[in-house]
Amino acid sequence: MRYRRVRFALAALAAPAFVFTTIAAPAASAQSQLSLRIEPRYTAADVQFMQGMIGHHAQAVVMATMAPTHGAGSQVALFCRKILSSQADEIELMQNWLRERGEKVPDPKDPHAGMDMSMPGHAMLMPGMLTDEQMKQLDQARDKEFDRLFLTFMIQHHEGAITMVAKLFDSPGAGQTPEIFGFATGVDADQRAEIGRMQSMLATITGSNTK
Repeated sequence: MRYRRVRFALAALAAPAFVFTTIAAPAASAQSQLSLRIEPRYTAADVQFMQGMIGHHAQAVVMATMAPTHGAGSQVALFCRKILSSQADEIELMQNWLRERGEKVPDPKDPHAGMDMSMPGHAMLMPGMLTDEQMKQLDQARDKEFDRLFLTFMIQHHEGAITMVAKLFDSPGAGQTPEIFGFATGVDADQRAEIGRMQSMLATITGSNTK
């Protein structure tokens, strides 16, 4: 019985400290905890990134579509099939993201979809995008020359996508929602990995060890 009384006495002494700690918690702390549960909103830079990347991906799809008719080698042809699958899926993902938020959804077939329209009157190609002359040059190439040009131009194209991701994260508040952050970091990782693969294929074609 004495042991039980000691336990109750200790509990009674501890209880006020617990209550005091709970009641005396600073209001600022509770407010900061609440703010942590509020997800960040998407920004104009997020929208521009998704819109621009649709046109960027669309050009990569056009380039990859040339493989069967331009005598692409087996490795390049396989790589092109991967691009057709992955980038087409990502275009649909970006279109749905924009559509669900009531934002303008670019048509991948529209030539202006690959333009940076963030500065009216000063529209220019998104980073890494091939010019009309480069696309014509690729379309005229065949067999091994097609492989060489395709890899050279697609490396340029992928590097542009990486630049777009960097620009996104450099914009205040951008790239913070789970969807945008996950997609952008995924694009960055995939493009870097594919650049390494293309550099290896290009080195084999040209007989160069430079990457």
